[in-house]
Amino acid sequence: MDFRDVNFYFLILIMGSTKFFTLKEARLSNNCPECYSTDGLEITFKQKFTENAFYKAITNDTAYDIYCYNCDTSIFPIQWTDDIERVVDYQQRSINPKPKSIKLKKLAWIIILLDLLLFIIVVLIIMGIINI
Repeated sequence: MDFRDVNFYFLILIMGSTKFFTLKEARLSNNCPECYSTDGLEITFKQKFTENAFYKAITNDTAYDIYCYNCDTSIFPIQWTDDIERVVDYQQRSINPKPKSIKLKKLAWIIILLDLLLFIIVVLIIMGIINI
């Protein structure tokens, strides 16, 4: 293992990862724009989850995609019909995303406490209470 490998793993640790977790899945009875089937469309709503070495966070960012299981195709917004747009709007209003939150990990708390301790020591030295 050389220096570049260590830097790479350090960056992965600090940068963390971004994932999406599923909020809701719903079957749609609309016609698929590709295969015209009425029983294969499914919409999936997801919310963004970020994690790194210091914290875990749920953001307000949501995403959705429509997939047809009959023709195994992702249906992009450019392909949507007016009916599909109306159903997506309705389904989007019915989802309840989790509230935005952040949870600090142990490493973040350790750094915060060490910074606080260092600040207190510096203030005490400046005030003359602690002599070096």
